[in-house]
Amino acid sequence: MDIYGIIGNPLGHSFSKRFFTDKFSREALDAEYRNFEIPGIDSLPDILRQNPGLKGLNVTLPYKTAVIPYLHELSPEAQEIGAVNVIRVRDGRLKGFNSDIIGFSESIRPLLKPHHRHALILGTGGASKAVRVGLSHLGIDWTYVSRTPREGMLCYDELTPEVMLRYQVIVNCSPVGMFPRVDGCPSIPYHLLNETHLLYDLVYNPAETLFMKRGAEQGATVKNGLEMLHLQAIASWKFWNE
Repeated sequence: MDIYGIIGNPLGHSFSKRFFTDKFSREALDAEYRNFEIPGIDSLPDILRQNPGLKGLNVTLPYKTAVIPYLHELSPEAQEIGAVNVIRVRDGRLKGFNSDIIGFSESIRPLLKPHHRHALILGTGGASKAVRVGLSHLGIDWTYVSRTPREGMLCYDELTPEVMLRYQVIVNCSPVGMFPRVDGCPSIPYHLLNETHLLYDLVYNPAETLFMKRGAEQGATVKNGLEMLHLQAIASWKFWNE
């Protein structure tokens, strides 16, 4: 039996186990998907040793960067982003990939219009790296928005009418608004949004975040991250079996 799984901590929120368990059942595959909730990335060698049938892993917080020194090879995308969320295990060698960029790019692409040339990225965590690279590949320039002043980034209190007019794609890469704290949203000036704006939220629980709701009330196009997750999972399977 082939074994696949995910490493991270915590994993109670993980979408992957349900997705792949359903896939294996539907396609009658002799495979199992396991959650490996580990206290530190130094537990990875133990997982490999204790699961000789392991063919591939997904990687989630907080190990997307920490796992890199344990790998023998990186895909060009993972190298560019500096983060790994898929590992292929083959003949004792580990190769790291990043499916975040595929999931995000393919999910947002159908919504883009010719005037969507500039994007604000809310949050500076691991997922924002893939969003940054994905936007660049789509021909969209980007600027980070941070809660604390940093060189080359905007702060939330710097989102003036002129800035909001220029940046008509806004991607939330922060966990603000995620279940169970659904009454929160990034502190952007929602009253300056209109029908030309596109708001993309990587959060998918709840299905409509307050960020999305407030954007939609101003006429903006909005989308959550659920399709991105599905596309990431499909890409993971391809990486494991290519």
